[in-house]
Amino acid sequence: MESELKTEQRVVYWMREINKSDLNVVGKKCANLGEMGNRGLPAPPGFAISVVGYERFMKETGVGQKINEYLQQNYGTETFKKAAEAEVASKAVRKMIEDKPMPEDMEEEIIGAYSTLCKEIGRDDIEVAVRSSGAVSMPGQFDTYLYVRGACEVIKHVIRCWGSTFTPRAIMFRAEKGLGIGIWPIGVAVIKMVNAKAAGIMFTLSPVTGDRSKITIEGNWGLGESVVSGRIEPDRFKVNKITLEIEEKRLGRKEEEYVYDSDKRIVEFREVPPEKRREFCLTDEEIIKLVNLGKQAEKLFGGEPQDTEWAIDKDLPLGENILLLQSRPETIWAPKQKKGIPRTKSALDYITSTLMEGKKLE
Repeated sequence: MESELKTEQRVVYWMREINKSDLNVVGKKCANLGEMGNRGLPAPPGFAISVVGYERFMKETGVGQKINEYLQQNYGTETFKKAAEAEVASKAVRKMIEDKPMPEDMEEEIIGAYSTLCKEIGRDDIEVAVRSSGAVSMPGQFDTYLYVRGACEVIKHVIRCWGSTFTPRAIMFRAEKGLGIGIWPIGVAVIKMVNAKAAGIMFTLSPVTGDRSKITIEGNWGLGESVVSGRIEPDRFKVNKITLEIEEKRLGRKEEEYVYDSDKRIVEFREVPPEKRREFCLTDEEIIKLVNLGKQAEKLFGGEPQDTEWAIDKDLPLGENILLLQSRPETIWAPKQKKGIPRTKSALDYITSTLMEGKKLE
């Protein structure tokens, strides 16, 4: 399905206005969040800032030309061979970006959307997450900002998010892949911050064997960064996708959790009390609800295995408190399976893949 928004030049789109066909308009993360919310999957409310917003900022402030001139003068067509070079370039370019004020009409549009979001939720100056949304999946390359509060801070962190297209790791990644180290337009998601009791990731297959009859969940107390970053050993759960039997529950060490300190207004790692480490961060009921959401997400995105992020929101009532924060294609096993690389295939795996492709069992 082709996007109906491609001919528009707006800076802001509500998540409810977009779907998975709009990845070139608002980036993949925003497009998928819009698709999930519009198709009944629980996703946090918010809005997307389009790729056009990034392009206009770079052009109208003149910073895009300034960046290209800086890179050409200092690095020419050479690729970055050392991380230290990327660090120097990143610091210089990000300062150029963050020193520029946003064009007034763009700022007004984003502030207006944030004000409307606050009114819809019923609270002044709600806390939001400001997250990058590239048209091409580049997990971990750009920055995410959590617990951003107030219109001025939202504007500041949108610009910082644009600037994160020049993190050292993003520069090195593009250089190594031959993608060009210059301007790299992205969308930005501005979504209500989830007050996470627990959070983590879920693969709708086994990340170890590629078995599509399994779903694997990893989680920890607090925000999901502790799991995504690999900083802690999380709780792990393996569930049979067909029977919904929880086949394995492995208690992680969970020494730290990533939480928000409202007094300091920062997000930080804190030590988890010993008694809490001995508890699973998910109940069996929550595990099964997550698995069903994972199956729905997989079906929604063409039956392809998904790599999702989830959270349990302390502010929402039971039954409504499990949210999907992101869903993207799993990138390790799915490409191999498409190329026909052999793998272990159980009977349940065969049944799963056959039914998901709409075929009859033989």
